[in-house]
Amino acid sequence: MDERRLVKVSKYLSRHLRHDPGRIGIELDEQGWVDVDVLLKALDDRNFKVTRDELEEVVLRNDKQRFALRDGRIRANQGHTVDVDLGLVPVVPPPVLYHGTTGGFVASILDEGLKPMDRHHVHLSPDHETAIRVGSRRGKPVVLVVDAQRMVGAGFTFYKSENGVWLTEHVPSWAIALRD
Repeated sequence: MDERRLVKVSKYLSRHLRHDPGRIGIELDEQGWVDVDVLLKALDDRNFKVTRDELEEVVLRNDKQRFALRDGRIRANQGHTVDVDLGLVPVVPPPVLYHGTTGGFVASILDEGLKPMDRHHVHLSPDHETAIRVGSRRGKPVVLVVDAQRMVGAGFTFYKSENGVWLTEHVPSWAIALRD
């Protein structure tokens, strides 16, 4: 599959497995899973044809490992706006985590902290390079450094998704610094 098709399928899957499954006539179970055959039929019914091999390739080649494929079912690893329980367990994070954004959001983030917005959690990166890639999606990236160790000391809980994204419900402004 060429890169353009890979991105197109990945974006389509992200939209429907994370945000709007009903739009294509599927239901996610409590943990966000849907049967692959049900998904493929729903896609076919909406003239967005994807083969099982293509679906497996998207899951394997996705640079952010957005999806999990297990026991004939598929789900998004995180980023949901629909109500799902991913079965995440609290994990002690490294002392510092990172958040990639663009300059237009920095002032409000430094004032109000990081909020999950429509998602269940704030997404944080384990390293500076990943945060740059995340921030680059919408313009010139700005990397924020999150004092995860201080947050843990203040009682905040962290989770780590299957694809290595760190999650927490909110990052207060006192735990954020601009990366030099």
